[in-house]
Amino acid sequence: MSVLNVDFTKEIARLKKEKNAVILAHNYQIPQVQDIADFIGDSLKLSKMAADTEASIIVFCGVHFMAETASIISPDKTVLIPDLDAGCSLASSINPLELTEWKKQNPEAIVVSYVNTSAEIKALSDYCCTSANATKVVENIPLEKTILFLPDMFLGAYVAEVTKRKNIKIWPGECHVHAGIRSEDINSMLKNYKNAEFLIHPECSCTSSTLYHLSKGDINKDSKILSTEGMMREVKTSTNNQFIVATETGILYRMKMENPQKEFIPIKNDAVCKYMKKITVEKVYNSLVNEIFEVKVPPEIASKAKIPIERMLAITA
Repeated sequence: MSVLNVDFTKEIARLKKEKNAVILAHNYQIPQVQDIADFIGDSLKLSKMAADTEASIIVFCGVHFMAETASIISPDKTVLIPDLDAGCSLASSINPLELTEWKKQNPEAIVVSYVNTSAEIKALSDYCCTSANATKVVENIPLEKTILFLPDMFLGAYVAEVTKRKNIKIWPGECHVHAGIRSEDINSMLKNYKNAEFLIHPECSCTSSTLYHLSKGDINKDSKILSTEGMMREVKTSTNNQFIVATETGILYRMKMENPQKEFIPIKNDAVCKYMKKITVEKVYNSLVNEIFEVKVPPEIASKAKIPIERMLAITA
């Protein structure tokens, strides 16, 4: 069958049933990929949902570290990513050698790693965190302990500001999307849309700089810092009909689909993750047909990487 003549939606549905597969799509995937997914959401939530299914194959439409997390949580399932080039600029901002050296320089410190990191980095960490629970994780660490927070410098600065903790050392990493979001840009948007509700997604590294600017008082508007599902609930139940959304623009598709009568305005039209957009429906089809590309975390790394994830979940459950 020529790929040009393939009805991808129909064929993917057939292949899912034939191969006992489930398709996960991160909120920032293109609309066509979201439309064929069984579950849409944030990376950790998706991995947990997939683990609860009877599926033998997980096709993770996201970026590489997300597929690794799915492999860690579901070691007996085959985890596929449709495009091996779907990486993450934030996750790439620190490597195991750099973290090992940093730990040597601070032998008594506790390492807190954002979930947007590789399995190898997680395996060298004491705790993981998301943007939504980073403050809570840090608050559960004894005050006398120095903390090495990585890799997002904006999220780290935000946590330090909120907790007023002086012994947090922060790795100078950043995401290629949120690095371009400036407080003056945000204030300009808020001035143009005076009646709009301002929503910030806490589990997106692309908005961690926004969280930091809010904590410093650089942004002059009340805001709601919400998880993806919190955002979705808010836009559904709010009496407001206009929202400025500070996160990667992919989530706007889901918002519009579920709330067609309301208006959603991205904080920046170019707040787009080029890595998330690499995955297409054709690549999902190819991944299922050929069962490529498998992401398998070696058992010795997976067992170590699972520890900081479980510690995080124990704190935030």
